[in-house]
Amino acid sequence: MYTLLWLAVLVGAATAIIWWGSIALETATDRLALYYGLPAIVQGSILTAIGSSFPEIASVVIATLRYGEFELGVAAIVGSALFNVLLIPAVAALVHRETLESNRALVYREAQFYIIAVATLLLTFSLAVIYFPSDEGPLFGEITRLLALFPLALYGLYIFIQYQEAADYQADLSPPEIDVLKQWATLALSLLAILVGVEILVGAAVDLGIYFDTPSFLWGITIIAAATSLPDAIISVRASRSGDSTISLANVFGSNIFDLLVAIPVGILLAGATPVDFGVAAPLMGFLVVATIFVFAAARTDFELTNTEAWLLIGVYVLFVGWMLLESTGVTNVLL
Repeated sequence: MYTLLWLAVLVGAATAIIWWGSIALETATDRLALYYGLPAIVQGSILTAIGSSFPEIASVVIATLRYGEFELGVAAIVGSALFNVLLIPAVAALVHRETLESNRALVYREAQFYIIAVATLLLTFSLAVIYFPSDEGPLFGEITRLLALFPLALYGLYIFIQYQEAADYQADLSPPEIDVLKQWATLALSLLAILVGVEILVGAAVDLGIYFDTPSFLWGITIIAAATSLPDAIISVRASRSGDSTISLANVFGSNIFDLLVAIPVGILLAGATPVDFGVAAPLMGFLVVATIFVFAAARTDFELTNTEAWLLIGVYVLFVGWMLLESTGVTNVLL
């Protein structure tokens, strides 16, 4: 049994490693996007989003294969999605100091596709309970590899849509002179660093659950979620500071779409049929739907995110963290 101080040191070290990898990742993806002449919305929703979502997909794979805790990985994904969609746009807007501009493409394509992604994952969990029930309880089901292909197929449609967007785009400037191989090497090194950091973080979350005698998914949905969202936070805030609000918001939506439609299914494909507790999944996904409604409404209002709306989103996230604290102390019993 590790001491609480040692576990805190592990969480801090893992977060620092992920932070360093995130900065290197953001630099490499930004330069590669400029070199290949990608439009801002595609850069944010595909290249940057997939790269910055690597911690989340690593958390699902490691939690499932090494620790046999698929729910921990799912909790990290849902917690990260909430962190991304509530806290990151809010902080980016506050850093921007005035308003964070949105546009019709973000609202009517990225945001709406994200809502479809949330509904698709919830439907996948429902199908598992209905058609592949488990003996563990009435709300338990097994997500098979066949069911995992359902959200992956939807992400394939998303990639196709973004491909069409990139094909129709004409870059205004000639590609900058950069060492492409060096940037790809930096990208690979940053992903490796993030993988090491996530490995340490997941192990610490499992040990924290044992230390405090609480379900490990409660630590996954808070500690792991916040730490693995660092790449998204860094990229979105930096983009906001430089005035690239399109990249800032597109990265948030694109990252969450990847997390929900790819990260969780990949964990299932690697581990095989995986049990899911719909009694836990449904309330968490329900809160994610509520959070999405707030963000969608804020982004659509005059196609900008004001400071007042930013503080509202922060308040919703604080409400979520408070709910998790009540669950961990046994005051409420919605998830447990």
